[in-house]
Amino acid sequence: MNSNRAASTSSSRSSMNDIDKAMVLKLMKIFFALVFAGWIFVWTMKPTNTYRNTWSPKLYADTSSTYFGRLGTTILIYTFPVMFIAVLGCIYLHLHKKNGDKKNQGSSRFSSPLATWKRPVLVRGPLGVVSGIELTFSLMFLALLVWCFSTYLKTSFANLEVNHSEKVWQAKLDSAALRLGLIGNICCAFLFFPVTRCSTLLPLVGLTSESSIKYHIWLGHIAMVLFTAHGVCYFIFWASTNQLDEMIKWSKTHIANVPGELSLLAGLALWATTFPRIRRNMFELFYYTHHLYIAFFFFYLLHVGIGFICTILPGIFLFMVDRYLRFLQSRTKVHLVSVRLLPSEGIELNFSKNPGKKLS
Repeated sequence: MNSNRAASTSSSRSSMNDIDKAMVLKLMKIFFALVFAGWIFVWTMKPTNTYRNTWSPKLYADTSSTYFGRLGTTILIYTFPVMFIAVLGCIYLHLHKKNGDKKNQGSSRFSSPLATWKRPVLVRGPLGVVSGIELTFSLMFLALLVWCFSTYLKTSFANLEVNHSEKVWQAKLDSAALRLGLIGNICCAFLFFPVTRCSTLLPLVGLTSESSIKYHIWLGHIAMVLFTAHGVCYFIFWASTNQLDEMIKWSKTHIANVPGELSLLAGLALWATTFPRIRRNMFELFYYTHHLYIAFFFFYLLHVGIGFICTILPGIFLFMVDRYLRFLQSRTKVHLVSVRLLPSEGIELNFSKNPGKKLS
């Protein structure tokens, strides 16, 4: 009788612990969502006069540090939220793994509405297979880009200053070219998140690196369209105002034009090899040309400066950490057990299992 009571008490305590852990996990995920929503909200408000004239001066005045100055505020606003989520995400995933099976059993009744959104809504087309969730978030991201660009233009045209040697359309072209670059920077802020395989960000939203590659492709195409338009508009502006000598200027205190042009050239060479026909038929060309992203972001840094690059630093930093971890993993030696040529002309490789790895 006593043993039954002890077993019942132990079972109830275990059940209470499982409920507490599930509640903690749920609260952590809600907290992550709020922090990320706040980060997106900053990007949404950045083009507005409210942010520029009211919020930004107060933020810089209250958070400017002795060692980092204004750069510290930029890091706090744009870098810290994502890095905070990435670090705490390690704890979340550890707890989730220990409580995974029971959590999945308890959340199975919530899977049907989400499963409906995961069904493909676009099958044929340049984007491939796109689910309802992917289409919704893609449209939301495009809406963010359109909102930011239109707001930038509205505020800049309202305060447009036309030099005596310029016409109104030329001044507007100059302003629009600058804003195209700013919108391309938003795409760069998200560009590396889908390809950080060892990061906690993808598992937090239920994604894998394999399924997220297409988001990287979409963001890359949009970014290069915007940066190409940015460069072409400035070329037209300089040509129409007899300022082509601006193309060979390398300012040490303001925007440096030569690094921007070199960055664009590297990006165009990289972009040209990403289209399916070239990527599938000449994969090695695509693979090695894709390493031009190093030159692209190096000259991009010289073009805009360290303060501006900190707005997209989270993705770059997480990608660098990811590449380093994958480099360490690639140094692990494995034993090849067998090789077999399949009837489909594919090759099957069998490796011995690492004793330190667990089968999922």
